[in-house]
Amino acid sequence: MTRTAIRVAVAACLCLVLGGGLPASAYPDRPIRLIVSFPPGGSSDAIARMLQPRVERLLGQPIVIENKPGAGGMIAIDVVAKAAPDGHTIGLSGIGALGTNLGLQGKMPYDPQKDVVPVTGLTASPFILAASPAFPGRSLRDVIALAKSSSDKLAIGHGGSGTLMHLTAEMLNQMAGTKVALVPYRGIAPVVTDLVGSHVALGIIDPPSGMSAIEAGKIKTVAITSAKRFARLPEIPTFAESGLPGFESIGWFGIMVTAGTPADAIAKLNSAFVTVLKDPEVIERIGVLGAEPIPMTPTEYAAYIRSEIDKWQQVVRAAGINPN
Repeated sequence: MTRTAIRVAVAACLCLVLGGGLPASAYPDRPIRLIVSFPPGGSSDAIARMLQPRVERLLGQPIVIENKPGAGGMIAIDVVAKAAPDGHTIGLSGIGALGTNLGLQGKMPYDPQKDVVPVTGLTASPFILAASPAFPGRSLRDVIALAKSSSDKLAIGHGGSGTLMHLTAEMLNQMAGTKVALVPYRGIAPVVTDLVGSHVALGIIDPPSGMSAIEAGKIKTVAITSAKRFARLPEIPTFAESGLPGFESIGWFGIMVTAGTPADAIAKLNSAFVTVLKDPEVIERIGVLGAEPIPMTPTEYAAYIRSEIDKWQQVVRAAGINPN
């Protein structure tokens, strides 16, 4: 090389160092932190760990999973919101930390519309309105009829105040014109336990938590909250089929990155996760966990999040839930 060429090359390297590191095209150049909003052992954590090695191979860097549950998912997303915008810290969360907490919390530690940006949806799973063995009916119409005639005898257990299960139960009351009491639990597993023991008449549960009790005939299934029937439990009718057209509630989560992350890095992350989510083996394994993959472009995922925020904030306002 000529002396001039050498000087140019050295100057370019110095610009990279002084300018903050490698260009976006070199992304990723070190391990990636995946901050998961849920505790170890749950279905979302299981899916994160299932995807982890496959995405690592495509990106060529290790992915280190860090579970930071709590505050409706906000602890994890706050870490992402405050991370360097280089794509090496990404977050896995659901609608609570990305929008519905806006109506449930007096203040959030970050702005979910400004401080983080979407990469792709990962998976979605419907909820199930289940009933105890002692419940005198089987259909959603039975539930609504009994609620209107003697609502003081019914209660719906759900996974905790402010959760999507809670808001699903609120939406049921709103769309059905009922006033069934809603009972918060610390998670879905205790709801299933109390349904089996007939300590609560009804419950909003998810397929992973209730599958064994359902298959053993220990609880009744009334209706499923998705717009179409769930492939794993095709015998359960939807709410829309059962008299509440337009009713839909899906538990979902996806990947977010810090606002300001280079578009090139977001595109690489999106490509890796979407490729893995379309793998037939992965689709099958996600199905076993009671969920379905929802790969999206960043633009599609942003629009989906926005529509979900609008829907659930309407439910929160109609229920008169005051921010904490």
